Amino acid sequence: MSESWYGRSIEVRLGNPGHGGFCVARHEGRVVFVRHGLPGELVLAEITEDRGGSFCRADAVEIVEASPARVTARCPISGPGGAGCCDFSHATPDAQRAMKSSVVGDQLRRIAGVEREVEVEELPGTGDGTGWRTRLRLAVDPAGRAGFHGYRSSQVITDLLCPQPVLGTYQGLAERDWRPGGEIQVTVDGDGARHVVEIEPAKVSSTGRRSPGRRGATARRAAQAGPRREHVVEGSGRAVERVGGREWELSATGFWQAHRGAAQTYSAVVGEWAEAAPGSIAWDLYGGVGVFAAELAEQVGPDGEVVSVESGRGAVDDGRRALAELGQVHLRAARVEKVVAELPVPVGAVVLDPPRSGAGREVIEALAHAGPGRVIHIGCDPAAFGRDIGLYLAQGYRLEQVRAFDAFPMTHHVECLALLVR
Repeated sequence: MSESWYGRSIEVRLGNPGHGGFCVARHEGRVVFVRHGLPGELVLAEITEDRGGSFCRADAVEIVEASPARVTARCPISGPGGAGCCDFSHATPDAQRAMKSSVVGDQLRRIAGVEREVEVEELPGTGDGTGWRTRLRLAVDPAGRAGFHGYRSSQVITDLLCPQPVLGTYQGLAERDWRPGGEIQVTVDGDGARHVVEIEPAKVSSTGRRSPGRRGATARRAAQAGPRREHVVEGSGRAVERVGGREWELSATGFWQAHRGAAQTYSAVVGEWAEAAPGSIAWDLYGGVGVFAAELAEQVGPDGEVVSVESGRGAVDDGRRALAELGQVHLRAARVEKVVAELPVPVGAVVLDPPRSGAGREVIEALAHAGPGRVIHIGCDPAAFGRDIGLYLAQGYRLEQVRAFDAFPMTHHVECLALLVR
């Protein structure tokens, strides 16, 4: 094993962006993943992680030759050694979207074998990339202070300065003592009401391992790991949201798109692409509270049927209340992979919005066996999205359209929607 490069400073020219919020560089025969730089820049990079393989990780600590797309970082806590919240706050919004477009195209090409340029589009309400986030999950350090996790670290950075959240999100949070090791969910709903919920620390099992929490997962997937006690500190704990003139009331810790313009935009794309025939059957998989189910219900009409499957029982209950007058919608609390082979057929259109890890082979093969003519697949991880697209192609589907949205400005994350036609 060669000597570790950890802590070493090297001067490198940055290449294309990679999936994960870094640019790719090469030095002495090794690949270096460098954060806080931009394509084409010459930087002094400090190695932050080296496990002895073909690559290591680094931070750009000095910009020797800057890109024209570089701006003063909008997030003061996300630089070298800082929080993992904002990967791209040092780039113009256009440059951020260009990097994400490059990554989406690269993942589709390398994983799915699809050559396609994908333009990442701005969502309504984005502005300069600040003040778009309506849902925020904070960690609590051992001293009871709320903050953000450091990048690839359990350290909690307690400066509540990240500019992603909507105005008023942080008010009073720094002055309060929280339960060490727990989490704080802050939700600003469609009415502008703020809900603050304290979530107890993850329990330690008899093996000494912490039980699964919600960090790094959607609330939907966290629900699969089992409930954790929640205490409403402010607000009612019940968020009100609206899409297309319809209102939902759901738990403030339940799943809803974080960007204030996302749910309406995705629903409109589903309505445009689904083309579900009146009287037909449609599926809404990983359906949450039924936002897409409501869109499909309009198309299939009262003589059709929409089956929505969601693992979180609370979300299903909230969806049933919101869609009570739509008799053609049936919301089912179950794991998609457990029941997809049992859903009613013939199915004409399917919408699925799986967790970050994607739908996977088991679900896609069962879905393809049912033979829907049109599938709308939504993914928030380009690699998992590319893998799932490849699985559809292997099942005889054609990639008809792809749209991508900058649903997480200043971060490397991007939301992708695909229309697949048999």
